[in-house]
Amino acid sequence: MVTSAYVHIPFCRQKCNYCSFVSFANSEMIEKYLESLIKEIEHFYKGEELKTLYLGGGTPSLLSAEQVGNIISKFKISNSTEITMELNPESVDENYLRAIKSFGVNRLSIGCQSFDENILKIIGRKHSPSDVEFVVKSAQSVGFDNISLDFIYGLPNQSEDSFVSDLKRAKSLGVQHISLYGLKIEEGCYFYKNPPQNMADEDTQAEMYLRAVEVLSDFEHYEVSNFAKKGFHSRHNLTYWNNENYYGFGVSAHGYENDVRYSNKTVLSEYLINPIEKVFENKLLIQEQLEEEIFLGFRRMSGINVDKINRKFNIDFCEKYKNIIEKFLDTKHIKETEFGYALTLDGVLVSNMILSEFLE
Repeated sequence: MVTSAYVHIPFCRQKCNYCSFVSFANSEMIEKYLESLIKEIEHFYKGEELKTLYLGGGTPSLLSAEQVGNIISKFKISNSTEITMELNPESVDENYLRAIKSFGVNRLSIGCQSFDENILKIIGRKHSPSDVEFVVKSAQSVGFDNISLDFIYGLPNQSEDSFVSDLKRAKSLGVQHISLYGLKIEEGCYFYKNPPQNMADEDTQAEMYLRAVEVLSDFEHYEVSNFAKKGFHSRHNLTYWNNENYYGFGVSAHGYENDVRYSNKTVLSEYLINPIEKVFENKLLIQEQLEEEIFLGFRRMSGINVDKINRKFNIDFCEKYKNIIEKFLDTKHIKETEFGYALTLDGVLVSNMILSEFLE
């Protein structure tokens, strides 16, 4: 049974210089896009009551409040459904926030990235630091009590101290959740062909991450990149990390249902013509399912539950991976927990290397 859904809104005022996600700076296509999106939802959604609904992007807050409400109305939700919406600080005001709250949005994910005005200009963000503070305070004033801020570390001209200052400023705003992502420049973004100056190397990014863990010690570090006050974990993202089923709606969206991973078309014009056709569907083999369970489980700071894996896949995990476990226990990259194993902070820094050894 599928009880979570991700909806992709791919429009932005302009593309950020570090962004390689599927997004488009042509908001005049929004209405036509929403027509195709609703067709897709009505075709595939089976009417389950959702535990989580996530509107991501792009910039979902480019939609009118009524358009947001129309999307939400296509799903069966309850008072306990977590409905998250991503927004950019410069694109909303108090009236807009009040309106989307009336349509059911109860969690906000705000793209802050940095409080340094010069860095924001370099990376192509349109908002100012004061815009972030205004949106957070406005959201709080209309009753939002579950607010997340996103930050990127390793940005051009960013020092460890300025990053720490950003996090302290975020905490002072009284938000419930903070997400941190190390800058990765990938093909398709402006920075890929136009590398910026004064970039942090891998060692500096690692030091930034470790300092962030210290600064956010009063938050629960529940996933590699995510920190939350008690009771404010992102329930939607836990769907991914717990390897549970979810719908993916919209151009380039991915979903996972009944051991099948699928993705939608990435070309906007093609999606508009036929939003029903998937471009990739892959039924995972048992070994692939096991490896995903391990990879995703190790992203949680609580780690993997060995008994759960043994029952689900009818294996003896500790015997099957005995050499790998012993190796990384000895190097202190993983540690034993009450239920199995988890990455240490040193392990998080080299997690790709560690997890690659679980591949057959």
